[in-house]
Amino acid sequence: MRPELNELVSKSRESLDAAEVLFQHKFYGFAAARAYYAMFYLSEAALLGKGLTYSKHSAVIGAFGQHFTKTGLVDTKYHRYLKSAYDKRAVGDYAVGVHVSEKAASETIGQAKEFMSVILRYLESQEKPT
Repeated sequence: MRPELNELVSKSRESLDAAEVLFQHKFYGFAAARAYYAMFYLSEAALLGKGLTYSKHSAVIGAFGQHFTKTGLVDTKYHRYLKSAYDKRAVGDYAVGVHVSEKAASETIGQAKEFMSVILRYLESQEKPT
């Protein structure tokens, strides 16, 4: 895998690890936010593998839907996972008076793990033999 892709995958794994630690300490909003970032970095990696880069979260999310789910490369549920996690990140990081529940955080972490498995499999399938 190209160095840039490896770095994004590493950041994704670290974010997922951080999400689990935060969850264990009952920081559910921050756990959901880190789970979102795990998916976000993988989305960036998948798009970068196609030569595409974006500077906004909304652009990455939209492009992921356009280039991966609308084309059938991945199931549409993964785009939904990404969008839902983005919404939870906004609540976890910015909302006042609204919280991410334990159940929602747990579901988001589970979705991030599933997302990671699918995107890593995709990225590995794109490597060219040397």
